[in-house]
Amino acid sequence: MARLTSITSKDQVAAEHHAIVDKVVASRGAVQGPFTMLLHCPPLAEHMVNLGAYVRFEGKLDKRIRVLAAMTVAREFDAVYVWGAQTDSARRQNVPEATITAIREKHTRGVPPQDAQIIDVTRDLIYKHRIDAASLKALQQRLGDEQLVELTGTIGYYSMLAMTANACELEARPGAEVLQP
Repeated sequence: MARLTSITSKDQVAAEHHAIVDKVVASRGAVQGPFTMLLHCPPLAEHMVNLGAYVRFEGKLDKRIRVLAAMTVAREFDAVYVWGAQTDSARRQNVPEATITAIREKHTRGVPPQDAQIIDVTRDLIYKHRIDAASLKALQQRLGDEQLVELTGTIGYYSMLAMTANACELEARPGAEVLQP
């Protein structure tokens, strides 16, 4: 059970923040997941909605790359809510079950090389706080500068969602795959 009350509607926030709740709903269809916690600080939730809209819908980064990075973040942070949401998305993107399993089990054996590259770079940023020169060059050749930066922003966005979900002990939504930390 979440540590904070889940905010799911406008009547749970001050009137001055109703427009922010409306933005969350417009972006996601409902107030759900980490946003039920982020709305305890509506201005922060608003910034996250804007960043999330770019990361999820407006950016140029391939959706498969985005979901691989998001799943890796979720696994490395043991963020059960984010994991459940991202595994559903990965399956819609036709990410093989073997790749989902590899991320869950924290390895890249048997993962296609281009997918392994994204998983490894995400892990490097999380644990080493850097990308080595050879990996950066290969990623830069593959994605170009703009999408390379977009990937790092995506990793940061999902890291913040994972930290919020974990700090508030947000559980997986009903029916989602449950990550075993």
